[in-house]
Amino acid sequence: MAREFARVGVVGLGTMGAGIVEVFARAGIEVVAVEVDETAAGHGREHIEHSTARAVSRGKLAEDDRVALLERVRVTTDLADLADVDLVVEAVPERLELKADVFTALDKVCGPDTIFASNTSSLSITELSVRTERPSRVVGMHFFNPAPVQALVELVRTVVTEPEVVEDVKALAVRLGKSPVVCGDRAGFIANQLLFTYLNQAVGMFESHYAGREDLDAAMKFGCGYPMGPLALMDLIGLDTAYEILEEMYRQSRNQRHAPAPILKQMITAGLLGRKSGRGFYTYAEPGSGEVVADGLTPPPPGADDAGLRPVSRVGVVGTGTMATGIAEVFAKAGYDVVVRGRSESKGDGAVAAVRKSLEKQVVKGRLSEEARDETLGRISTTVEFSGLAECDLVVEAIAEDLGVKQAAFSALDEVCKPGTILATTTSSLPVVECAAATSRPEDVIGMHFFNPAAVMKLVEVVSPITTAPEVTATVRALCAKIKKSPVLCGDRAGFIVNALLFPYLNDSVAMLEGHYATVDDIDSAMKNGCGLPMGPFALLDVVGLDVSLAIERSLYQEFRVPGFAPAPLLEHLVTAGRLGRKTKHGFRDYN
Repeated sequence: MAREFARVGVVGLGTMGAGIVEVFARAGIEVVAVEVDETAAGHGREHIEHSTARAVSRGKLAEDDRVALLERVRVTTDLADLADVDLVVEAVPERLELKADVFTALDKVCGPDTIFASNTSSLSITELSVRTERPSRVVGMHFFNPAPVQALVELVRTVVTEPEVVEDVKALAVRLGKSPVVCGDRAGFIANQLLFTYLNQAVGMFESHYAGREDLDAAMKFGCGYPMGPLALMDLIGLDTAYEILEEMYRQSRNQRHAPAPILKQMITAGLLGRKSGRGFYTYAEPGSGEVVADGLTPPPPGADDAGLRPVSRVGVVGTGTMATGIAEVFAKAGYDVVVRGRSESKGDGAVAAVRKSLEKQVVKGRLSEEARDETLGRISTTVEFSGLAECDLVVEAIAEDLGVKQAAFSALDEVCKPGTILATTTSSLPVVECAAATSRPEDVIGMHFFNPAAVMKLVEVVSPITTAPEVTATVRALCAKIKKSPVLCGDRAGFIVNALLFPYLNDSVAMLEGHYATVDDIDSAMKNGCGLPMGPFALLDVVGLDVSLAIERSLYQEFRVPGFAPAPLLEHLVTAGRLGRKTKHGFRDYN
């Protein structure tokens, strides 16, 4: 039987502490809340009253239940009032000595069976526990902000935490309506360790001028379905807060990827803390506002200055696979004449049939008229010869992800296409400059990485090697906007933006599992419920395919030689064993 927690204490009534008090009181538990003085106690009480009143106004809490909730909360300034509680959660500012002093004082007033929990997001629970006479009864209980809304609670055990203490607190979290995950005592725990490593890498990309802030954020929003881009999220969290978390992670791990990007310290010193200061990576209407306003770094919209842009009216597509047919559909729907080059007439006919099938589905769903369907199909023609693409203004190669095959295609296109034709590759991982080198016109070659399914996904990574002419980049960026896509610009290196940020995070998750730090379900739950991601890392790996993921991670490691990019051995072993994910019905999970 799990322990019954009838009365709990919360020390600290800031935003997080007040939210934790509300969570406990909503679950029918009596709460003794302690603050340092009467002024702080009054502010804390007001926060709880305001939050619950807002819940009533939104129909999420009945007025009678609000009254009963507030009656279960007692606010005091005396730690001695916690003498008979079953559990105490400290939620004071994120300073080790301050938290340790709270636990030392609590140790003197609370009974020997009282469990101590810290809401720290990054500090060592072990270091806090040894400041007490009960280290085996100390855990981390990391709520996410806002505590009444966010489902995730990370329960952090140390090497001496009693197993029954963890089980009792886990059962309590479930009673609170939360989704608890259990992990070991490591800086950042699950969510922050994975999240901030990814955020820090994105900041490094910005700092090195590899990609702009809008491009980085759009890439992860539209390419991965993330609720916010990494730099906008850093501004929301606060650059000073993010820096402190990364510093603590680095102090404990000595992992270079946890060392804060140097630009963070510079921005903090300059007072650029994010939304709360009105400026961070972006500029905001006023301190505390989420409204972004234009500044000196804001790029012009695609095609804003169309002088010098190359005219594009006829588009060629090399390939007849899923990606190629999706790209053909996108351009034809946008009003462009499209020529699809297949290796045979039957391949070409199959590509047109695939487009027709896609358009038919849209007609059935009421998203497209029959007239628009017929007009779109009327703009698509096929050819079996590269010479059939001679008059195209843009040719998009979408064939097998094999460098030799792609280079042969570009060499053939170079021979037949008219001067000024833009040659684009849809590669997701190969160097675009290698394709350019197969031609006599490297200045006309660019990467145009559509995401699958091309007809649906908004993102296109526009990849410009050092050889690409500026007007080619500008033309393709403007063209993406015309076909209703969101272009992001980046340089020509492994992974571009999305894969270079996504797959190290996925690899870190596998390493976390491999180290027996947390389970597949707990890691997936932490990233979904704690960070709002559409899928947990292991669910995503199984969808992408473990073999595909391994190949991408190998290419990233080969290019950057960062130790943390080396594929986790567990991933290699699963691929060797034929557990490739959903397509084989066995991956990190088993499927029917």
